[in-house]
Amino acid sequence: MTTITSKMVKELRDKTNAGMMDCKKALTETGGDMEKAVDLLRQKGLAVAQKRAGRATSEGYIATYIHGDGKLGVMVEVGCETDFVAKNDDFRTFAREIAMQIAAANPAAVKREDIPGELIEREREIYRNQALESGKPENIVDKIISGKMEKFFSEVTLMEQKYIKDPDLTVQDLLNELVAKLGENISVKRFSRFQVGA
Repeated sequence: MTTITSKMVKELRDKTNAGMMDCKKALTETGGDMEKAVDLLRQKGLAVAQKRAGRATSEGYIATYIHGDGKLGVMVEVGCETDFVAKNDDFRTFAREIAMQIAAANPAAVKREDIPGELIEREREIYRNQALESGKPENIVDKIISGKMEKFFSEVTLMEQKYIKDPDLTVQDLLNELVAKLGENISVKRFSRFQVGA
């Protein structure tokens, strides 16, 4: 049996931001396997996030980010359940990170349900025409469209985008980790991205 050292616990904590006891427990459950422990903590974060998802997020924080030369700016509203969490440093850091993500990755919407139907239909039509023009049989065209639409959503939906500072995580993964850490429902409510000349 692998001995769980404090160095291993610290490494897992640095990777996941989970609490020390949670990290130790995850390492014990996975026999010291770091990758499995990370996955286990992510799953637990997701479970906590799902339990909290129905709760109202009427408190929150508005974060801003202005890119170096002042030609690009973002304002984002991140909601939480209590004023206590709204003032928490981890919560505010998360909100600022999300503002930077929006500046860098230029999402079209927070969630896929927020993307206008006409934009989705336009993309779907483009993919259909591409598939048909390349001579693909009709019976696999729908599968091709489905795959391309998933890729489209992962690029233009904030919560599904790869996190710019760690492409192994999506923005949703980052949110789930924060929900697990702070124990409240947290939601990215809306954002505006301003670019000079755009």
